[in-house]
Amino acid sequence: MLIILPVNKTVSRTATDLEAAVKANHFGVMQVHDLKETMTKKGVAFTHECLIFEVCQPEQAKKVLDENMSISTALPCRISIYEEGGNTYLATLKPTTLLAMFNIPQLAEVAQEVEGVILKIMNEAASEQLAGVL
Repeated sequence: MLIILPVNKTVSRTATDLEAAVKANHFGVMQVHDLKETMTKKGVAFTHECLIFEVCQPEQAKKVLDENMSISTALPCRISIYEEGGNTYLATLKPTTLLAMFNIPQLAEVAQEVEGVILKIMNEAASEQLAGVL
């Protein structure tokens, strides 16, 4: 259900590289949520770095929403960058798993395509060779 990749970069550097990889793969960043910042503003002590990127490919989103608008509850796709135990990770919920919950078999191909691109984006962002180069 989850895809988790370890990253040998800081959360900040990974965020920069993730944004570039998202754009390079024809997705868009809709929003970035900084959990540490948000929780601190709410008076909750939270020491972990965690950024949640909401990403979308509009044509693919339209395909699934045209089938069933309730799928909007699972959109946009999210990719999290977080630190835990001194290590940085990229993580996402598998689009194939999420869309399977709606029991619309004709969307399996779209889910697989989106999942493939999300994994490609995450691998590019995690790559040390591409750090800041995308």
